[in-house]
Amino acid sequence: MNPGDLLAETPEPPYYAVIFTSLLTPDTAGYAEAAERMFELVKTIPGYLGADGARDGVGITVSYFRDEPAIAEWRDHPEHAETRERGRERWYEAYELRVAKVERAYGFRRSTVD
Repeated sequence: MNPGDLLAETPEPPYYAVIFTSLLTPDTAGYAEAAERMFELVKTIPGYLGADGARDGVGITVSYFRDEPAIAEWRDHPEHAETRERGRERWYEAYELRVAKVERAYGFRRSTVD
């Protein structure tokens, strides 16, 4: 399942949000497969909580982590680092990464009655 298929369910704050926004180049061959692999790989990081994402021109992925050491482990993961470099060389026209501490969170989910 890709980010954006369902909304991530996160624990009570505090936790961290890593916000990745991007613009792709016209050469996206292999991008979807690499993104899917990264999504599967990040789920193996202790402290990873989930992600939300969308792409319509600008891509936005918000990944949630329990703490900063979990974020650092993901940043430093060798396969992630290799794919990040491939992205800079080929797939990304531009990107921004922001890390924020989530202090408060609330939401709404419509319940279904069978």
